[in-house]
Amino acid sequence: MATENSTVAEVTGALDVPVFNKAGEPAGSVSVNATEFGGKINKQLLHDVVLMFEANQRAGTHSTLRRGEVAGSTKKLFRQKGTGNARVGNRRTNKRRGGGTAKGPKPRDYEYHLPRQAVRLATRMAILSKLHDKEALIVDGLSVSSDIPKTKEVAATLKALAKAVKVDELPPVAEGATPPTEQEIAVQKKRKLRQATWLIGTAGLDSKLHKSARNIRGVELLPVAQFNAYTVLKQKRLVLTRAALDELRKKKSS
Repeated sequence: MATENSTVAEVTGALDVPVFNKAGEPAGSVSVNATEFGGKINKQLLHDVVLMFEANQRAGTHSTLRRGEVAGSTKKLFRQKGTGNARVGNRRTNKRRGGGTAKGPKPRDYEYHLPRQAVRLATRMAILSKLHDKEALIVDGLSVSSDIPKTKEVAATLKALAKAVKVDELPPVAEGATPPTEQEIAVQKKRKLRQATWLIGTAGLDSKLHKSARNIRGVELLPVAQFNAYTVLKQKRLVLTRAALDELRKKKSS
């Protein structure tokens, strides 16, 4: 249960997280107490932390030429009075074609950092929001059976999970609207499956599983120790192994 005000939502009670096997078949559920992840979701803090991560990814290499940097004479084009024309300066002015840019952007560093405790707290809130919004699930035995990476196995597992949680479910047709044909429904479902995004969390670094998943569009695989609010909220679905959930539970909420 969640109680909300303008920016902070308090989550109480137990949250049931569904468990599936690699074939997408239900295998029970796990109960997670909201207090294990802080019990609160501060929307303003999440917004600030995500904004920080996005700003820190900016290259800041934008650059424009100002009037002192473009080619052209600095001589006044014609005298101030007596020609019948509007008064002008030199050809480098931003008013003329080929002139410099007025107050254009120059290379700069956008990086800044919020307090470390606030960033850690936001990560817990992001995970709690996924659990509360029914956008998280647990997979038993998420691994690659062969000795070499196999993208096909991970893709098949994600496809089965997508079917299990009804990622391809379409909204009801509005009253009075023309219902889509079977072919249109198939195309829309296929599009929704293709556009689904996943964050897979493991207890530790599994290089074989990582290599198997890195080429799948919309999929990011990380150890839970590398989670942050941006990576958790960026992907629509959060997939955890049981060991990964245990690792998250061990971490303090502060």
